[in-house]
Amino acid sequence: MRFAAALTAGAVVAVATLLPGVALAAEPHALPGETMSLWWALPFAGLLLSIATGPLLFHHVWEHHYGKITLLWAALTVVPLAVAFGIPSATDAVLHALLTEYMSFIILLFALFTISGGILVAGNIHGTPLVNAGLLLIGAILASVIGTTGASMILIRPILRANDDRPFNAHVVIFFIFLVSNIGGSLTPLGDPPLFVGFLRGVDFFWTAANLYQETLFVGGLVLAVFLVMDIIVHRREAGAPKIKDPTPDTKVRIRGLANLPLLAGVIGAILLSATWQPGVAFSVQGVSLELQNLVRDVIIVALALLSLAVSSKSHRQANNFHWEPISEVAKLFAGIFICIVPVIAILRAGPDGALAPLVSLVSSPTGEPNDLAYFWMTGALSSFLDNAPTYLVFFELAGGEPQYLMTSLASTLAAISAGAVFMGANTYIGNAPNFMVYAIARHRGVKMPGFFGYMAWSGAVLIPIFLIAGILFFR
Repeated sequence: MRFAAALTAGAVVAVATLLPGVALAAEPHALPGETMSLWWALPFAGLLLSIATGPLLFHHVWEHHYGKITLLWAALTVVPLAVAFGIPSATDAVLHALLTEYMSFIILLFALFTISGGILVAGNIHGTPLVNAGLLLIGAILASVIGTTGASMILIRPILRANDDRPFNAHVVIFFIFLVSNIGGSLTPLGDPPLFVGFLRGVDFFWTAANLYQETLFVGGLVLAVFLVMDIIVHRREAGAPKIKDPTPDTKVRIRGLANLPLLAGVIGAILLSATWQPGVAFSVQGVSLELQNLVRDVIIVALALLSLAVSSKSHRQANNFHWEPISEVAKLFAGIFICIVPVIAILRAGPDGALAPLVSLVSSPTGEPNDLAYFWMTGALSSFLDNAPTYLVFFELAGGEPQYLMTSLASTLAAISAGAVFMGANTYIGNAPNFMVYAIARHRGVKMPGFFGYMAWSGAVLIPIFLIAGILFFR
């Protein structure tokens, strides 16, 4: 509750600050990405390395001080920015990242985490290969309806219970991240933040479903088939191992906490409202423009999350083993990521004039035509380590930034950018926010999840070959 109260208080303070009478206006100060070297990416690389090695090399220190370590890397980004480019430019860049991207990002995750935590899929089923594959398929379908975060938070606990009597169950969670937390969210703007960014930029709501369904069916179907084969092999291997008493014996499955379903629908409605209602009113905080529809959306979403806490049964949340540590961990780590990524995004936005020009040049042919396969891999590679929403936006702008043109003449290029951002968010724990939340929940439930590089070994062995085939089939 302390985390919820702090988030609510922050939202209230933000709204009060944004009232026209007290808004603090200032001229925007963009970072000169074309003059910035790759040294500016060191804090971001250091934070990623800390996240990757902390739980492995200094587990107890990381567990108790990951927030302070994250704060240190964030400070190593902000202070040099202020010294090199002045306090106004540094403040504007960081505030823009926090107020226009991070706050809406974490508010949405907080709401989906809170509301879905009040929905209890009671009872238990035995996690056989066919049952697990069915749950993954259901979750992947739900991901495009209620988002990868909502689907992940509702189904991760039932799938953990279904497999808590199996000695080898980490692979089930890994494929859950692949399919439910990422690939399944590729058919609507509600599914994954990059597609929502495109929707806000003018991409039609149903364009993604009409133009990505083949890629999604191919990639998702192959990943599910690989899982089924692997789980059958593991399940047979377990047959000869000593039996583990099932902590939650098989019982009839029932869905409890149905009052939260309309609240999830309300979150979806608030998102759609912010995209369709454009009053043209904005408020300025230190030069950062915040539009009224987005503020209203965030306030509605926070209110729905708090309402969920009021109407949900405490016993349902207890049965879900619901607590605030997973979302708190995600909030702290991604706050650091959003800050440390600021200079990296500035360099990327400099395009051919920036330090990452060799990478940018890869997405165009010698004649200047877009290289769809390169767009797919470049967007995907960066989305594996950077936040996939701003990465999508960078390549969206690099391809021209005109939605009507991208949806028609360059439809294959926009499809490549969209698929790369969504699919390859599964490559690492930090590629997409639900990945780390699922990892944190599974780890707290006793699943022996692989570390950062161990997970990448799984994604490299399973996903990369499938992405190679998909790239040749659809984007070459």
